[in-house]
Amino acid sequence: MQQRYDMHTLPDDLPVPIDDGACDHLAGLPLPSIRLSSTDGQQIDLAGLPGRTVVYIYPRTGRPDQPGSAEWDAIAGARGCTPQSCGFRDHDAELRALGASALFGLSTQTTDYQREAVERLHLPFPLLSDNRLVFTRTLRLPTFEFEPYPGESSTHLKRMALVIRDGRIEKVFYPVFPPDRNAEDVMAWLRTNP
Repeated sequence: MQQRYDMHTLPDDLPVPIDDGACDHLAGLPLPSIRLSSTDGQQIDLAGLPGRTVVYIYPRTGRPDQPGSAEWDAIAGARGCTPQSCGFRDHDAELRALGASALFGLSTQTTDYQREAVERLHLPFPLLSDNRLVFTRTLRLPTFEFEPYPGESSTHLKRMALVIRDGRIEKVFYPVFPPDRNAEDVMAWLRTNP
């Protein structure tokens, strides 16, 4: 059954994702040189960025004019992309003060779709699109399948966050739950790992 709901809040009964080991291979991995389309019109190669980069990865953002679904909410870790994005938005300055020289969100949605979220949520950082799944497949990132929005991929990334230092994955946050506290978890790690 489809329903409209407030994308900014999380229901109390969301299923909690488990650590299935799908990200165990990522810590310490040097990133391959792959250009990702950005909502600010650039092509971003995460492997070539100096310093520390924080990338939070999410399945997909919804839109207020589209109904939600109980099926989506039943997938552990699926719902919560808007609260996760808003958490990073609200802590952008603090993350940068703790050493993040760049901050991005990343999903398999198209750049055009992501631009709407950047504008609606007033994100001070760009979102990156891996809608061709090159980055996802090369790094063997965990995914799941779900009915796509029109023009979008049915392959969705499982929620996680990466701290990258000079092109190498330094820290992996997976699974992420609850999504609205992901930015705070990353900040806590950055404080203890300057």
